[in-house]
Amino acid sequence: MGSRIAAHFANAGYPVDLLDLALPGQSPNAAALAGIEAAASQKPGAFFTAAARGRITPGNFDQHLSRVAACQWIVEAVSENLEVKRSLLGRVAEARTPGAIVSTNTSGIPLAHIAEGFPAEFRGHFLGAHFFNPPRYLHLVEIIPGAETVPEVLAWVSRFCDLHLGKGVVPCKDTPNFIANRIGCFFGATIHKLTMEGGYTVEEVDALTGPLIGLPRSASFRLVDIIGLDVWAHVLRNLYELVPHDPARGLYRVPEFMERMIERGWLGEKRGQGFYKRVGKGAEREIHAIDLKTLEYHPAEKTTISLTDAAGEPIEDLGLRLRALVAGDNRAAQFLWPLLRDLFLYSAAVAPEIADRLVEIDRAMRWGFAFQMGPFEMWDALGVPQTVARMKREGCTVPAAVEGVTSFYQTADRDGVPGNRYFDLAAGAWRDLEARPGVLSLAEIKRARGVVKSNPAASLVDLGDGVLCLEFHSKMNALGEYTVRMAMEAVASLEGGWEGLVIGNQGENFSVGANLTRLLAASRECRWNELEAAVRRFQQAGMALKYAPKPVVAAPFGMTLGGGCEMALSSARAQASAETYMGLVETGVGLVPAGGGSKELLLRLGEAKRAFELIAYGKMSSSAADARELGLLRATDGISMNPERLLADAKAAVLAMAPSYTPGAPRQDIVVEGEAGYAVLKLGLYMAREAAYITEYDTVVGEKLAYVLSGGRPPGRPAVSEQFLLDLEREAFLSLCGQPKTQQRMEHMLKTGKPLRN
Repeated sequence: MGSRIAAHFANAGYPVDLLDLALPGQSPNAAALAGIEAAASQKPGAFFTAAARGRITPGNFDQHLSRVAACQWIVEAVSENLEVKRSLLGRVAEARTPGAIVSTNTSGIPLAHIAEGFPAEFRGHFLGAHFFNPPRYLHLVEIIPGAETVPEVLAWVSRFCDLHLGKGVVPCKDTPNFIANRIGCFFGATIHKLTMEGGYTVEEVDALTGPLIGLPRSASFRLVDIIGLDVWAHVLRNLYELVPHDPARGLYRVPEFMERMIERGWLGEKRGQGFYKRVGKGAEREIHAIDLKTLEYHPAEKTTISLTDAAGEPIEDLGLRLRALVAGDNRAAQFLWPLLRDLFLYSAAVAPEIADRLVEIDRAMRWGFAFQMGPFEMWDALGVPQTVARMKREGCTVPAAVEGVTSFYQTADRDGVPGNRYFDLAAGAWRDLEARPGVLSLAEIKRARGVVKSNPAASLVDLGDGVLCLEFHSKMNALGEYTVRMAMEAVASLEGGWEGLVIGNQGENFSVGANLTRLLAASRECRWNELEAAVRRFQQAGMALKYAPKPVVAAPFGMTLGGGCEMALSSARAQASAETYMGLVETGVGLVPAGGGSKELLLRLGEAKRAFELIAYGKMSSSAADARELGLLRATDGISMNPERLLADAKAAVLAMAPSYTPGAPRQDIVVEGEAGYAVLKLGLYMAREAAYITEYDTVVGEKLAYVLSGGRPPGRPAVSEQFLLDLEREAFLSLCGQPKTQQRMEHMLKTGKPLRN
């Protein structure tokens, strides 16, 4: 864990000393070096780029502990053992410079036990900063004050984690397992109990407790495999010992089936088998699941639960879906209702002990366990009065603080300014939920002020201070005719009194690219005039954004692919989330970029070969920092570590550019490499085909791309216009749409989500 925390500090641009044990019989820094290597090789990786890895200097406790004297923040992340922690921190206390901050990454040992007996100055600068694993990807850090921690220290660490490490900071009380693991342990232990009582299979439970109810795909048993059964058992045992008065203490005994699996060494992914294991290799590989009664493995059964509304459409809204799930008396409801019911009651019962507000409990579960909704938000979605009445009918004890509560959150918009309130369980009164400077919520802005314009796929939203936002909200934010129309509307609006435009949204991903379903249908039906017109309009939208009269800042995050990437490339500037996976991946479906992507990369990279390698091989960045190295982002483009701050950062970028912004004019002087450049690219394709790196049809697609990037393979090195290159893109794209193998690739991608190498 220490090496992964170090990796994230390095991702943020800070130099880090990583100290570990000096192991007998090995080189002195072997343990620290192994930690760095593990952080680099894990999937997904802990580092944004290879350069970030170079910011970590390895060392060991015996020879290099004196280095802490130069450190502003010292993070202890050794094993979850009180005496081990106290022994090391005693040495740190002697070596550190007075005023240096020291934190422990304990997941549950009370800070009072760790800091007991240390000097007063040390205790004043000591706190808990509990990062969730993996630190790069999980948003939560729990900040726990000791009894004597100086308030300024807490404020400094909280702000640093927020702004520089991109964390969602949750203040916690110094109680066992703090907030997220306290609620998370109860939730997981309740799942174990219901599984055995109802005779549910591992596969059934993971189908019920994943995206269906707003949880990650790792769900429950798959998550324990990732964590490690031994680690999970240790957390349960630790909690059992530390909470003698917990109302659910009996749940924290490790289940018998898990004890037997641990005895056999079936600890999950790190040992190759746990609740699941992979059997066979290559195309013959299968996923097998364990039978919790016999501990024998069998091919995992696919369990799907499909919910539709009265019109037969899938229930996309999570709140409505939860209501539908618990309303029935089927096998799913028999599992999910008691699971959610007990989660709600437990959260309400322990809330005064572990947190000052229920808000912290919801944030901790959303940010630490990637729940879409926290317990009290889920309770609101199901209806508090209705569910409390049901609980009472079933003989449950409802905490007195919940009696008479109609909801836990309310909107509190005033004069077009978005706001919210939460219910204070301790005081029995409503409190205003403080604004978070630098954090914008599109949902709250739209609720408070409405939208400027809207259609089924996109909206224009007033972000305030004269900044307009083009928001995508189609399924998966796929781009189509409605998106293009709204983009053109956005540019037209900039002729008025707006300062500039942000292209951003708060969906799961910025955009997965063009609407492939409609593209495939039009291609198969040979609607070439319609397709040609659609591509031309998309190109025009890209050029309109690029040469808009006011600054346009794209705010990409998550998957930013194909047409979504082209939107970002067409903007005057990008303000990207640190976790941006960006690329022109059209070749994976047998196409080439046709919205200006090839043209823009040619302009940015200055040579056809580099642009060709990025596009032909569908290279996608592993982070925003990696996108900079690839050339998909410029050195002048910003990166936001905290995804919650992305829109506000993009808005600030617009306002910073606006006073002196002068729009450019379409280029007419782009020198292309012509016939000679085309020959070089074609030779590369030939060599890759001979080496069996690409298929014959990859070569066909690659030659089309080479034709575009070489400027149509003219003699010499003539200068051409941007429009000329766009025409080449459009021609190549349409010609490939008519190819049966391209249509096969599109169909396969739609069915499986994976590229077809035909």
